[in-house]
Amino acid sequence: MSWLKECILNWFQFLVLRVIKTGEIPKHVAFIMDGNRRYAKKQNLTIAEGHLKGYNKMIEMLYLCRDLGIVEFTVYAFSILNFKRSKKEVDDLLDLGRQQFKHFLEEKKKLKDDGIRIRVFGNFSLVPEDLCKLFAETMIATRENNRIIINFAVAYTSRDEITHAIKDMIQGVKDTDILPEDINEDLITDCLYTYKSPNPDLLIRTSGETRLSDFLTWQVRKLI
Repeated sequence: MSWLKECILNWFQFLVLRVIKTGEIPKHVAFIMDGNRRYAKKQNLTIAEGHLKGYNKMIEMLYLCRDLGIVEFTVYAFSILNFKRSKKEVDDLLDLGRQQFKHFLEEKKKLKDDGIRIRVFGNFSLVPEDLCKLFAETMIATRENNRIIINFAVAYTSRDEITHAIKDMIQGVKDTDILPEDINEDLITDCLYTYKSPNPDLLIRTSGETRLSDFLTWQVRKLI
């Protein structure tokens, strides 16, 4: 009966898409990936398995959102605060990132056919060099794709982002590239890691919690 259940689910998803499309569809949606460890504990899985299942479900959600007409996604993949977790969990999360970005490179033709562009932002000084290289190769390989944009926030917090923006502006004043009176909200926005993207229309936290967890606090206006 599994095929029948899948068929019913597909028709249900189709119906949901048709209903939602009658309203205003956000163009840019951000996601905080959360709840993977609690899920793993409930299902008697390892934490690494919980993160993998959470990631796979997130990819599934992105494709569903794409069918709604959403054209840009930003995913909180790894917070700077995550480095405080156990070494094993941090290593597992970084390895998951390595596997996924290697997969992106292997599937770059499909990404091109689907028009999917991958971007990564964050404090790369905290990320292992080999992983930074994978980020760069993936961004270069997909930079001409222009139908869907997926942003991954890695080694990121808003406080770190805003701190770097302030430092950049101070340096700009020292170098006489800008004047102190030039500093305003627009300039700060242009100095953020997310300067290439419009602000998200919506932020979704997958666990149902309503905390921002230091994610896009400058950019986000609505959280569900």
